[in-house]
Amino acid sequence: MPDWPKIAFLDFEASSLGKHGYPIEVAWVLSNGEEESHLIRPDPTWIDWDPKAQTIHGISRDRLHAEGTPVADVARRMKDVLTDYALYATAPSWDGKWLSRLLRAAGLPRHALRLQDTEEVHRQTVHEVLLGMSIPTDLYDGLMKKVLSQAQKKDNDLGPAEHRALADARREQRLWLDIRRRTQEIAGRLDDVDIHSAKADQEPSQPSS
Repeated sequence: MPDWPKIAFLDFEASSLGKHGYPIEVAWVLSNGEEESHLIRPDPTWIDWDPKAQTIHGISRDRLHAEGTPVADVARRMKDVLTDYALYATAPSWDGKWLSRLLRAAGLPRHALRLQDTEEVHRQTVHEVLLGMSIPTDLYDGLMKKVLSQAQKKDNDLGPAEHRALADARREQRLWLDIRRRTQEIAGRLDDVDIHSAKADQEPSQPSS
C-alpha cells in the first residue's frame, strides 16, 4: 500500500464574495482519494445572498435549508477528520475566510484549522520526490519548472473550474497526483551523464599544483 502523506485539498462555495458572504458548501479530498462533501445550512445570522453567485454554483437557499447540515455539525466533522492534515486550497485567502467564519459560528477557534496555498504543496512534492530519488540538487530548479508547467498546462486544458466544492477539490487532488507522477517519471529518465555532470558541478575545484 502506498504511504500517502497526510494532506487534504479543500474547497468552499459561498453565498457571495461580499463582506458578509458565508460558506454554503465545503468538500475535501485526501491524498489517497477519500473524500467528503457537505451542503451547509446557513446560521440564522447569515443573510447575505448574491443571485449572481447562485448562477455560478447553482445552489439555492431553499436547497440549503432543506438539505444542508447545521454549521456546528459540519465544523465539528471537519475538525475531527482534518486536524492532523495539512490543508491546501487554490485561493486560501477566500477559502480561509469561509473556513474562519464557519469555525467561529460553531464556537470553535478560528485557527483550529489552517489553509495553505496549493502551490506550496506542489513545490514541496517535487522537492521530496527528487530528494528521495537522490537527484542532484543542481537539477532541482529546472526539473521543477518543467514538471509544474506541464502539469498546469494539462489542468488548464480541462477548462474552467466547475464551482462545486467536491468537483474542484477532486481536480486539485488529481493535479497533485499528476505532479508527483510526472516528477517520478522525468527523474527516472535521467541518464548517468546528467547525474554525473550535476555532481561534478557541485564538487569544489581542486587547486592546481
